[in-house]
Amino acid sequence: MIPTVPPFAPAKCLHLINGEHYSGAERVQDLLAMSLPKFGYEVEFATLKAGKFIPNRRSTVSVHEFLMRGRLDFSTAKKIAQTVRQGGFELLHAHTPRSLMVAAQVAQQTRLPLLYHVHSPVGRDSTRWLQNKLNLWIEQFSLRHVTKMIAVSDNIAEYMAELGYRGDRLTVVPNGVPVISDDQNAALSGSRIYKSPWQWTLGTVALFRPRKGTEVLLEAVAQLKAEGWDIGVLAVGGFETVEYEQSLRAKAEQLQISDRVHWTGFTQQVNEYVPHMDVFVLPSLFGEGLPMVILEAMALGRPVVASRVEGISQAIRDGVDGKIVQPGCSRALAKGLLDLLQPSVDLRAMGREAQQRQRAHFSDLSMCRGTAAVYDQVLGRPVRSQPTLASTTAASAAWPTLQLPAVHAANTPVDTH
Repeated sequence: MIPTVPPFAPAKCLHLINGEHYSGAERVQDLLAMSLPKFGYEVEFATLKAGKFIPNRRSTVSVHEFLMRGRLDFSTAKKIAQTVRQGGFELLHAHTPRSLMVAAQVAQQTRLPLLYHVHSPVGRDSTRWLQNKLNLWIEQFSLRHVTKMIAVSDNIAEYMAELGYRGDRLTVVPNGVPVISDDQNAALSGSRIYKSPWQWTLGTVALFRPRKGTEVLLEAVAQLKAEGWDIGVLAVGGFETVEYEQSLRAKAEQLQISDRVHWTGFTQQVNEYVPHMDVFVLPSLFGEGLPMVILEAMALGRPVVASRVEGISQAIRDGVDGKIVQPGCSRALAKGLLDLLQPSVDLRAMGREAQQRQRAHFSDLSMCRGTAAVYDQVLGRPVRSQPTLASTTAASAAWPTLQLPAVHAANTPVDTH
């Protein structure tokens, strides 16, 4: 089915992003760029930092590089404003405190409406309290110029309401990922990218950093090993820093489970690894929005064990799609895992429940529809006929294999953070 063509010319939206990572928030940005055109909105990117986003993204839209020399490089806004005027953009959309700070200046110079996507609670986004405090101040200062805010989960909306942002300026649009058809799932399950040496394989996917709680998972695995379980971890993703990678590897060595953990490093082949996991685990300590990795595991029919932090309980129903456990407690995590690994538990049935829930509530289509509805409201556009799930099946299927585009570089000074 071909999506209904909007009865008006497409509007252009410039998404301002950091660009140094390609993790959950960046996948949201990428998916929006791929599917918003179906709803009448053309997307281009402006990146502020060099890194993984450009070489790893799947969308083929234009990317303009405006690499900041430092956090207080205010000259960037003037250059972006010039691009906005020349490009005929009608909307600005920021995704991080840094990009919001710049976008607020661009909005002032161009008089365009500005939207802000709240992916996580900035005030408790990391273990670095000074950075959290600075980012929160930047966010609150810049929010004065924002027309609408999009929270990725009910919990994030509640967090923003606690800070005083409520009412019609704030809309919840849950994150979403492409639906994986049964045929695609079967093909991915036949992937030979990995062969588990253990009876039970716990999987986790992350940009590994302290707030992800990977140490808690390692401790839980050590406890299960001590109880005689033939179990290990397939850890998919890169590390925030070399120092943190060394810390995690040392932790596994200390717990005598180095042979029970397989680290893949950063990869774009996440969907090929997930079918090799019996249970997906995300032991985050804090600072989540609505984790994309959980939704991707659900899309591939994997039950999830995750900690009770922001957004997770909105996706996972305890005892139906998986288990919700106390954050920061390895004993609670080990017990939650044992509850699922009992012979009486049908992991396949639980995985099917997770898959159906993702299809119904957390697809890339529903995320883009919700975002486009906010755009429509800001621009005063009428309600339009929207694409159905069937109309985007081909686009979802193409998600892992789209070609990478060329990059338009406006300036490329060294980023000194």
